[in-house]
Amino acid sequence: MSESPATRPTSPDALRVGHVPGVTLTKWRTRWDERLAARLDVVEVTEADQRRVLVDDAVDLCFVRLPIDREGLHAIPLYDEVTVAWVSKDHPVAAYGEVTLADLADETLLTDLDAVAIDRVNAGAVLLVPMSVARSASRRDLVHRPVTDAEPTSISLAWRTDNEHPLIDEFIGIVRGRTANSSRTQAERAASTPKPKPQRLSSPGKRPGNAPRPPKVRKKRR
Repeated sequence: MSESPATRPTSPDALRVGHVPGVTLTKWRTRWDERLAARLDVVEVTEADQRRVLVDDAVDLCFVRLPIDREGLHAIPLYDEVTVAWVSKDHPVAAYGEVTLADLADETLLTDLDAVAIDRVNAGAVLLVPMSVARSASRRDLVHRPVTDAEPTSISLAWRTDNEHPLIDEFIGIVRGRTANSSRTQAERAASTPKPKPQRLSSPGKRPGNAPRPPKVRKKRR
């Protein structure tokens, strides 16, 4: 039986990347495939498992949704997400273009996304989730509306401080938008940089090729 990407041992020829629901890696995977021959294994993880998969070395990096316990982890902040109210199509909130928390004061509010929550939303509850999660689920029986005064959520790219996988820096460079040349490893840059040629020493008694000629001294007539 073949191993899943989340349990495959670390290899210098492959990089394992996890992501929480709502994070789309399409553009980064495309750039990776254009620049490197190494395999990129991508696996979706739940928010409850986002730290565990890093600590247990199930993935090398993970797109996590804050907050997260950062002990033993590096984390690069990437972007914020708008919070939306996810409701059934026949819910009163669906009639508005956007809402505030005050508008939802009398509603049953949920924040944990699971099958039970979706059932409760269909029964009239309101589920507060990042917009990317509602969009990625793409359910025809539900709609989402921005909550203008709700705190946004944040996505970061995290990895273990003791993980020395040689491809981590390459992936971080791609995510940060570096060009193909600037995202190369230091070893590759060093190998491709021509070494300066040693200067040739002039022979004794000979003027160096680029040295100026000494000025002529004119003798005064007596």
